[in-house]
Amino acid sequence: MTEVHHGLEGVIAFESEIAEPDKEGSALRYRGVDIEDIVGRVPFENVWGLLIDGAYTPGLEPAEPYNLPVHTGDVRVDVQAAVAMLAPAFGFGQTYDISDEQAREDIGRLAVMVLSYAAQ
Repeated sequence: MTEVHHGLEGVIAFESEIAEPDKEGSALRYRGVDIEDIVGRVPFENVWGLLIDGAYTPGLEPAEPYNLPVHTGDVRVDVQAAVAMLAPAFGFGQTYDISDEQAREDIGRLAVMVLSYAAQ
């Protein structure tokens, strides 16, 4: 006979190697590091390294000089359009056709360009 449970007790919401909430819901860790030890203390580029690579270093490299090619007055639209132009300009391949190492390099390059574009 099938057992029916009401509510979400015992249901796994997600599994991740990156984020880990405690059972009481009062703390959150990224790759084993309490976010209270990160916030306001660790620069974004190193937090990015922790999330993506599992270590603060090497982190996210600085953006290369590349002007935002679109200026509509809406930064969200501008960044979205500019990001679409980066793939051919930087020679990004399809993620299923490239190695994990190349995908890591490409996503790092893309992430820093998004931040650079948003700041322009």
